[in-house]
Amino acid sequence: MFNNPSLITRIAIGKAVGFIFGLSGFIFLPYFLPEADLFIRWGILLWYTTLGAIIGVFGVFTYHPILKLPLPWWFRSTIIGAWMNFVLTFFAFDVMQAMMFSVFGENGVITSPFWFTAEGALVGLIMGYLATKFGGEGRDTLKE
Repeated sequence: MFNNPSLITRIAIGKAVGFIFGLSGFIFLPYFLPEADLFIRWGILLWYTTLGAIIGVFGVFTYHPILKLPLPWWFRSTIIGAWMNFVLTFFAFDVMQAMMFSVFGENGVITSPFWFTAEGALVGLIMGYLATKFGGEGRDTLKE
């Protein structure tokens, strides 16, 4: 079904996986943080869908353009996922901290909201794997 490498397929797979993760956040966030408003829930849904699209697009790059170092899918997608969730934590630090406190308690082991960076790395790794498996990678994805 997905024999030919395709950038459109990579983006579609990344967005679909991101939508699934975002939808799970949209549905389950009220259980973890009852005071979370609808804007935060929609933000999480759209954030992970966009993250999947970004990871899909970056599948074209298999080498760093300046350093000429290889960028395998597992490194590239993990770094993008971690970085994007790191940025998200800066934008929504108070909400993320409130969620960590409600889940783990104020004296819990992992109360720092920057643990969402690790979660982004894991989600990015899953998105990158599926996008690469079904959509290919490299310059071949540009030839349609």
